[in-house]
Amino acid sequence: MTHDVRGTTSSSGAHVDAASEAAQGAKGPDELRREIERTRHELGDTVEELAGKMDVKARARARADELRDRAGAMTVQVRSSAAHAGEVGKQHRTQLMAAAGALVMLAVGAVMVQRRHH
Repeated sequence: MTHDVRGTTSSSGAHVDAASEAAQGAKGPDELRREIERTRHELGDTVEELAGKMDVKARARARADELRDRAGAMTVQVRSSAAHAGEVGKQHRTQLMAAAGALVMLAVGAVMVQRRHH
């Protein structure tokens, strides 16, 4: 009686009997079906990702939409800043006009004082 041992080695380098390896590593049909389904799902996801990367037109459209949104937000921000600057300008304009009026009155007063002394 001969025992058929095929010469295989495990990942650790030890000699493994092919029959015992088959008994330990054998997968049932249900497990194989689940593994096949899982692999199909992963492959489908990968194909979708690759297709998305290859769709240059859609990627360009998405980038344009993103830039348009950013430009719109910046426009709102600039308008808000301009409105604020206008309000600040009005406040300073009033102060500047008051200071200019005071200088004019001071100059008129100086001229009048000078004319009285002459």
